[in-house]
This record gives sequence, structure tokens and C-alpha cells, in this order.
Amino acid sequence: MSKLIVITGAAGFIGSCLLAKLNNKGIKNIIIVDDFYKGYKLVNIDSKAYVDHVQRDVFFDWFRENYRDVEFIFHLGARTDTTEFNKSVFDELNLNYSKSVWQLCTEFNIPLVYASSAATYGLGELGYDDNESLIPQLKPLNPYGESKNDFDKWVLTQTTTPPFWAGLKFFNVYGPNEYHKGRMASVVFHAFNQINETGRMQLFKSHKEGIENGHQKRDFIYVKDVVKVCLFFYLNQKNSGIYNLGTGEARTFLDLVTNTFLAMRLEPKIDFIDTPLDIRDKYQYFTEAKMAKLHSIGYDLEFASLEEGIDDYVQSYLINKQYY
Repeated sequence: MSKLIVITGAAGFIGSCLLAKLNNKGIKNIIIVDDFYKGYKLVNIDSKAYVDHVQRDVFFDWFRENYRDVEFIFHLGARTDTTEFNKSVFDELNLNYSKSVWQLCTEFNIPLVYASSAATYGLGELGYDDNESLIPQLKPLNPYGESKNDFDKWVLTQTTTPPFWAGLKFFNVYGPNEYHKGRMASVVFHAFNQINETGRMQLFKSHKEGIENGHQKRDFIYVKDVVKVCLFFYLNQKNSGIYNLGTGEARTFLDLVTNTFLAMRLEPKIDFIDTPLDIRDKYQYFTEAKMAKLHSIGYDLEFASLEEGIDDYVQSYLINKQYY
């Protein structure tokens, strides 16, 4: 039997898309790990091929019994709710769980790719550069970002490591299989639904001099590009480190919403509303991943433009609620 690939968080948004990508490449020797008691996510893995599923809370026992059969781990499982402020939740599910995954990969000599986040950059006071020497100085804005940065910092202090490892700082990911994420789903997802329901879309006004309404910018990346990069690291297990994963091109929310209307074959109708006071002082006006590090190790596939990604997402998935 072929050796096994493990995906944690496999029933979630990015994990299930990675599972689909591997299946599309003919790879089915996969163990999926998640909290399968949360039935609302299970539709993401319907019709996908894998060897077995393992409940998140017994995964480490399974790992110790089966490590000889494992060739690679994608650790994508995490608590991702940026509105959750109970730090102990993130300590348990993000920081400590990830430490245990790392330690087992180190002990059993198994390569590891894990999910970090652009939330580690906070307001971007130090820019969005994946230079690892800057990581201890970053100031995330919430416990979720702190948990991701705490793990990155811990990783960089380790003297024993897996034979290969990569931490990927996901920027603003959008695309199919995020139906279950509620308010944590992408702006494209929420725009599609709001336009469907009202025929219009509301965007926050700018409260920053020199920036027009709707011209706040983010680095939006299509999930199909994210999983291509994950596959690249599986196939190229060298140059361990922490890498940004965005497109490298910031786009405005006005661009995003306009393209959502166009993908729905509708005329844009956009209203601007005040940014709520409770988030106004922490609202990011610009994020853009520096991508030179990933390109320097040989990743040369082009990322989908915002126009291409949104059109594919809307037409191929959202309109008929299809899954990738």
C-alpha cells in the first residue's frame, strides 16, 4: 500500500479543497482528521476519496500507532474565529495541538506543512514581509492571530525539527467549500448572498484621509491557488521555513464587490456605511503579501486574478451551491 498523507482540518474550507486537489491528481491514500461530530461540515467531504477518517481528539494516539505508514502531514485544522476572545480556546486548539503535531513529526521523521495566517501581521506596522527575523516583533490584533504567531515563534526556537517543514501565512482566502463558516466566510461569499437577497451591497466608508470609500485594500487569494502551493511543497520538500501565501497584489473592496456583481451578471449597486466604532481603530486599510520568498524557491505558477477567481467561484459554485 502507498504511504499515507494526513490532512487535519480536512472537512473544513481549505482542508476539503486540498483533499479535492489531491484526488484530482489521483492521490487517494489519505487520512482525514477533523471534529467529525460537527456534522454541518461533512458535506465538504462527500464523494471525496480517502482511506479513513480519524476524530481530532484521538489523532495523536492513532499517529503513534500508525506513523510507519505516514509519509506527509498537512496540518490545516485550527480554530479560526477572529471574534472569539477566550485565549484558552486558542491555546488548546491552535498552539498546543500544533506543538504536539510538530513534536510527533519530529520524533517520527515526517515532513509537515502547517497553516499560519496573515492575521499574525496585525495592523501591518512592520509590513507584510515573511522575513523570519521579524516574527518575534509582530503584534496581532486578536487571540486568533496571537495563537498563530505564538506557534510560529515557538517553531523558530526549535533545535530539532521534522525533516522538512513549511508554515504558510494565508492571506484573505475565498472560494468554494466555505458555506459552513458563517460570519468568518470571505467577503465574496457575503457579497454574493447580500446581492442575492437585496440587489445591493454595503461597504464600509473610509475613515482615513487620502483613501476613498471602498478603496481599502486586501490581498485576496483564491483557494484553488492556496492548494496548488500546498501541493508544491508536498512535491518539493526542501527550503523549510515560514512563507507568505497571498497573490502579492492588493485589491480594493470596491474591485471585489464590483466583480461579484459582474460575475452574477448584474449592474453594481453599492452603498457605503460607517465602519462600526468598536472596530474602527483596528480596521486594516491595506494588506499585501510579499511573495518573493516563495518565488525564490521555484514556485512559478500564476495566481488567479481577482476577476478570474470571483467569476469561477460565483459561476461554478455559488450560483448552484456546488462543492469543490
